[in-house]
Amino acid sequence: MPEIIEQASEKRTIPVWVEVHETDGTSFTDLFPAQLQPHHLEPPPSKPRNAAPSPALAEVHAEGFIPGEDIAIAPVVSHTAAAKEGTARALIDPAEHPGVSEVVLVGRVSGTLAVRRLA
Repeated sequence: MPEIIEQASEKRTIPVWVEVHETDGTSFTDLFPAQLQPHHLEPPPSKPRNAAPSPALAEVHAEGFIPGEDIAIAPVVSHTAAAKEGTARALIDPAEHPGVSEVVLVGRVSGTLAVRRLA
């Protein structure tokens, strides 16, 4: 379990609050502080003209979030906001996260958790 949390929060720029609820009823909570990100003065390298096209993005859906709340995507690669009906949508580029087959959507206010497989 610690490896999953570390991998999911490795390049975080904001603090991460983690709550784990075990099937036996026990739970624990931890707060991982934000990591300082080095600032690079060089522009990112440009894509060669004959580079392969970008792969399609994987999309996941979940319900039960509070309308407009901030939704964390773990491995935390970005954030999204819940729609007015409390649904969340996330687009993930599998090429940026090789080997990732599942993501966790976490409602920052509601605490709603949704585990979804990437298609």
